[in-house]
Parts: sequence; structure tokens; C-alpha cells
Amino acid sequence: MIETCRVHTSGQGLWEITDRIQTIVHNADVSEGLCTVFIRHTSASLTIQENADPSAKHDLEQWINRQIPDSDPHYTHTMEGPDDMPSHIKAAITATTLSIPIMHGRLALGTWQGIYLWEHRVRAHNRELVVHVGT
Repeated sequence: MIETCRVHTSGQGLWEITDRIQTIVHNADVSEGLCTVFIRHTSASLTIQENADPSAKHDLEQWINRQIPDSDPHYTHTMEGPDDMPSHIKAAITATTLSIPIMHGRLALGTWQGIYLWEHRVRAHNRELVVHVGT
């Protein structure tokens, strides 16, 4: 089964989508298999990260922005603003696809793991994910 899922972000940061992906898995009625999540954008990415302590999310967001700052004078790809090229670099070094095993009809995530869409652009965006659930 393949389904698309739209996620609205209101700017840079990690947006948890675990429940939305789990609902798709549940509706697919697959007991054991694999869930693949793919983001159809070049300025946002996906990650699996701790979802218990918000400080982990905050620290990741702050760290990547220190490593890849907006408005670097060496960037030439700036047509959409000072966060244009930094967002592409962030997406390139993170992930655009995740594969999560399905066990007993649920995502086989660890106790503290959540699935996140990582928005790298400053302004709000509507992002599209393609979710494949199979055996």
C-alpha cells in the first residue's frame, strides 16, 4: 500500500509525525513488514530521534543551525532567500527516506524514538510524504 501524507510546518524545526505514520500502518492492516517514508522535497528531511525530552529536539535544531548558518557569503544559490542553500545542505546531510520495521501491526520504534519531519526553511511550508507499507 502506498499513501501520501501532507504535513504543514510553521517554520524551521523538528515536527513529530509518528502518530500520523502509525495510523497509515494501522490502516494498511499489515502485521509484519516494512514501512518506508520518503519526503518529496530538497529543503526538508526526515529523522528518528528522541521524543521524550524536548531539550534533545531543541539541541539538535540549534546545533545544525550553528554548523550551517543562513546568509553565508559563499552561497550562490540564494534565489529564495538567505535560508535557501543552507536548507539544501541540511537536507543533503540528513535523510530523505526512513525504513521502519513493522512488528505486530505497529512501527518497531524504541521506547524513546519518534519520527520527525525536519523543516529546514524559515517560513511555513506544506510538505508531502510518500508512505509505503508492505510485507
